[in-house]
Amino acid sequence: DWPLEMDGQSGAAKLGFYLFRLIPLVSVFCELCLGRRRGQDGSPNFLVLFADDMGYGDVSMNGHPTIQTPNIDQLAREGIRFTQWYSAFHVCSPSRASMLTGRLPVRSGTAGKHWTGGVFGASAVGGLPNNETTFAEALKTAGYATGMVGKWHLGQKSEFLPTNNGFDEYFGLPYSDDMGS
Repeated sequence: DWPLEMDGQSGAAKLGFYLFRLIPLVSVFCELCLGRRRGQDGSPNFLVLFADDMGYGDVSMNGHPTIQTPNIDQLAREGIRFTQWYSAFHVCSPSRASMLTGRLPVRSGTAGKHWTGGVFGASAVGGLPNNETTFAEALKTAGYATGMVGKWHLGQKSEFLPTNNGFDEYFGLPYSDDMGS
């Protein structure tokens, strides 16, 4: 039931369409990985949603007039919402590296020297440097189970994939769906 085209739809409408279908998958994945709402020791479970080109107003809980996102709304109602975020860069790889490491893109080697930054394309030989510590690695030391679903875009070689950066499970694409073959 995935449409090949959504002509006439705005980017936000297309995003809402796909997020509406992705969030149940993410929710099920988290339940399978975590198995409960809180850790056995009372530590909270958490979910980070990081989407390209998604604005604050692109979900129904924030007042979008036509996009309905009931699963995201439910996650927000039942959890804690953090509503301020400043991305460290305007394109995929550097912003993801910053979100995962808490460091500026220039510190993780993902800034690049052009406006596109250090976006790792389909033929990239590098990725997020192995000496960077991700929040997934930090969480594992505290006993958390970790999972990543979606676009990684921090290197497609095995040594750079999520399962080598602190994530126990990974279901997704190594780079954007419009790259490679």
